[in-house]
Amino acid sequence: MLSQRALVHSTQRLARAPVARTAFRKRPYSSEPSGLTGAADNEFNRERLAVKQHATETSDLWRKLSIYVIVPALIISGANAWKLWNEHWEHKAHEPPRSEQPEYSYQNIRAKNFWFGDGDKTLFWNDNVNYHKKDDE
Repeated sequence: MLSQRALVHSTQRLARAPVARTAFRKRPYSSEPSGLTGAADNEFNRERLAVKQHATETSDLWRKLSIYVIVPALIISGANAWKLWNEHWEHKAHEPPRSEQPEYSYQNIRAKNFWFGDGDKTLFWNDNVNYHKKDDE
């Protein structure tokens, strides 16, 4: 009789026990189980999981650096280059015409004509910048 009463009393007490009302929360600073069990739980597999986790974190870091640091830096440096380019051509506009500039003996030396174009201009000739007085001989 005593054992039956103890059994009924314990089952009633267990029935009244509060149920966990919140889902299990992740504990951020606790060591998490690796998910490996049995024979798969060895040093080699744990190291592979650590390398995989490190690769994930590192690629995430470089993705964030690329988006939030490098792209704005490229935009800022491109704007600076555009500003300097415009200032350079404003400065060039105030120079005397190229036909009045002296030609020195060490400029535009031609031992023989180039095989392309008119033979006097290099492949990278820019008419806005380069000038060559042809000999009228």
